[in-house]
Amino acid sequence: MRTFFKLVVAVVLAFALWFTWAALLPLRPSETKFVLLRPGWSTRHIARDLQREGVIRSSAAFLMLQYAEGLKTLKAGEYKFDQPASAMQVWRRLVRGDVYARTVVIPEGYNMFDIAAAVEQAGLGTAADFLTAARGDVFLLREIDPNAQSLEGYLFPDTYQFTRIDTAHDMAAAMVRRFRQEAQKIGLLGNADTHRVVTMASIVEKETAVPEERPLVASVYYNRLARNMALGADPSVVYAALLAGRYRGTIYESDLQFDSRYNTYRYPGLPPGPIANPGVASLQAALHPAQSDFLYFVSDNNGHHRFARTMEEHARNVIAYRRALTARQ
Repeated sequence: MRTFFKLVVAVVLAFALWFTWAALLPLRPSETKFVLLRPGWSTRHIARDLQREGVIRSSAAFLMLQYAEGLKTLKAGEYKFDQPASAMQVWRRLVRGDVYARTVVIPEGYNMFDIAAAVEQAGLGTAADFLTAARGDVFLLREIDPNAQSLEGYLFPDTYQFTRIDTAHDMAAAMVRRFRQEAQKIGLLGNADTHRVVTMASIVEKETAVPEERPLVASVYYNRLARNMALGADPSVVYAALLAGRYRGTIYESDLQFDSRYNTYRYPGLPPGPIANPGVASLQAALHPAQSDFLYFVSDNNGHHRFARTMEEHARNVIAYRRALTARQ
C-alpha cells in the first residue's frame, strides 16, 4: 500500500510539474507569429494549430484548460503573438477575442480599384475579391441609391480596422455604413438626387484638393450642365479607361476619343455614376455649389485653379499655366 501511495504521489507530482511547464510557464515565440483561427473550428483544431505554430507547448494542456474553465467560447480571428505568454494567457486572449486588426487607410478620391489594392496590400484578401463585392453588392445601396451600378462613390474614405476573417462583402458594407452616417449628418440621405449629387461630388473630389475651391468647381460643372455643354472632365476619361482595363498612367488622344458613357468629352451630361469616392467636403460642394458664372477652370500650377467665364479668358489662363509649367522645367 505504501508503495502504491508513493507511486500516486510521484505521478501527481510529475503531472503537476508537466502541467506547470506546459500551461503556466511563458513561452517565447521564436519570431512574431500571426495565427488565423477560422470560424467553426473545434477547440482541438485550434489547440493543434497553436502548438504547430510554436505558440503553446502542448495542445493537450490547452484542452485541459478549456475543460477546466467550463468550455468557454474561443473567438475566431487572426491573433498576433510576439511576447512571451503561457498557454493560460493564450487561452484567455482567445476567450476575450483579442484579435489582431489590420489598418486600411482610404483617402478621399480613391476609386474602387485603389481601395481593392489597399485591401490586398493590408493582407485582407485579393483585389479581385474586393472588386467583385464592389461591383456586385449593389443591394447595399437599395435605400440610398436604387440607380447605382456599383458601390463606387459610396465606399466612404476613412481609416478602417479589419480582421482577416472579414470578407470583401463585410469590408465594403462597413464603408457603405460610414457613407450612410456622413450622408445623414449633411442632409444627403433620402435626397431624391443622391445619385446625381454623389456623381458630381466624385468629379469635384478628383479635380481639386483645395477645400475652398470645391464649391466653385461644382458650380462650373452645374453651369455646363445647364447649358448642355460637355463636362470635359479629365478624371472621367481616366475612369473610363480604368473600367476598360486600358489606362496607361496618363491620358492619350485615343482615351479622349474612347467610346464610353464615362467619357464626358464624348457624351454630354454626367457620367452614369460616380468615378471615385468623395469625402464630406466634396459632397457638401455638390449639394451646395457656389453661385457663379464660371464655365472653365485650369490649374495655376501652384495647387489652385484659375476660373473663367468665357473661352477667351480661359485661353489666357491656359497660356499662363503652360508658361508656368515651362518655367519650372
